[in-house]
Amino acid sequence: MALPANAASKAEVERMFRAWIDKDLWPAAQKTGVSEKTFRAAMEGVTLNWDLPDLVPPGSKPTREQAQSQAEFSSPGAYFSEKRLQGLAATGRGLAKTHAATLRKIEQRFGVPGEIVVAVWGRESGFGSAKIPYSAVDVLATKAFMSTRKDMFRKELIAALHIVDGGDRTVAQLKGSWAGALGQPQFMPTSYLQYAVDFDGDGVRDIWGSVPDSLASIANYLAKKGWQAGRSWGYEVSIPASASCAQEGPDLAKPISAWAATGITRISGKGFPSGESKASGMMLVPAGTHGPEFIVTPNFYVLKEYNNSDLYALFIGNLADRIAYGSGSFQGQWGDVGKMLRSDVLAMQKALVAKGYDVGKVDGLPGYKTRRSLGDWQAKNGLKPTCYPDASLKTKLR
Repeated sequence: MALPANAASKAEVERMFRAWIDKDLWPAAQKTGVSEKTFRAAMEGVTLNWDLPDLVPPGSKPTREQAQSQAEFSSPGAYFSEKRLQGLAATGRGLAKTHAATLRKIEQRFGVPGEIVVAVWGRESGFGSAKIPYSAVDVLATKAFMSTRKDMFRKELIAALHIVDGGDRTVAQLKGSWAGALGQPQFMPTSYLQYAVDFDGDGVRDIWGSVPDSLASIANYLAKKGWQAGRSWGYEVSIPASASCAQEGPDLAKPISAWAATGITRISGKGFPSGESKASGMMLVPAGTHGPEFIVTPNFYVLKEYNNSDLYALFIGNLADRIAYGSGSFQGQWGDVGKMLRSDVLAMQKALVAKGYDVGKVDGLPGYKTRRSLGDWQAKNGLKPTCYPDASLKTKLR
């Protein structure tokens, strides 16, 4: 990493790092109950990893985000690589058979279907095949000392020390990603302490080498976040023109029978399961009327707890359906969206806010509140609601 002219030299930063360990990190760790023996042993050999992204060495400033006028947001469709999904599904089906007995026990205990657990496992670490080579302590210490989110990483570093203190892992065995996420489920250390379980009965919560522990830990995480047993994640649907796309969002939930009464049908041609009729569902249109449309259940938002992204949760849901039922890609086609500049979307968001709409975060990215506000505005101004920003609206919405 090249340092700016006004930043301290690497040697100076290393000296400041050692002082920070003693004067700042140790008192904070000691307050939470980390033993001095564990702390000194862990920190003795720790080194700064200068190759990590988003570092802010002392004396330098964070790199400014690329100007929004130059940045386009990506089409949602780019996230769903068919080649990758097919590969993960084929491997996932084989592993679901291999570990069928374990997955049955996991579903009995936690209420989370095996295909969901396997889909998360595949997405996070390639079913445990991904190389996770970094020293988690080095990564977390580096980021706690000089990153854009120091406080968050300091909390995770102290949690990692508690893992070592508890005997589940030595410092040398505590391997993670470049962001400090651990093992096959890619848990941050705080999540490990809260959700990791010993499912193979050897007395150790081993999410690095034990498949049963890894799968059960994923299920425990989702269960603790509110997974509703017996319910799907959601359904791809067809929304008729008579049902506005501006009804999207987790705060506009209603019984699935009420959605069906508006003419919304499953795109597969099957009816909604009878057990779902009185249960709540939410409309989701990640590309407005230019892409696949969904009625999702609260379980969809539990998947978002793993990674706060609509597209991530849809990826997991689609992969799980492929593993369990042999289904394929979403039938709705992703339109040619995502080519606008973020600054253009930002201008639309500001215009909608000025008109009294709630667009959520004003950041140039079209989240669900922006999409439905745009759909409402389109309907009130005699336009066919598409619930998605496009170039034709730039001059109309000011």
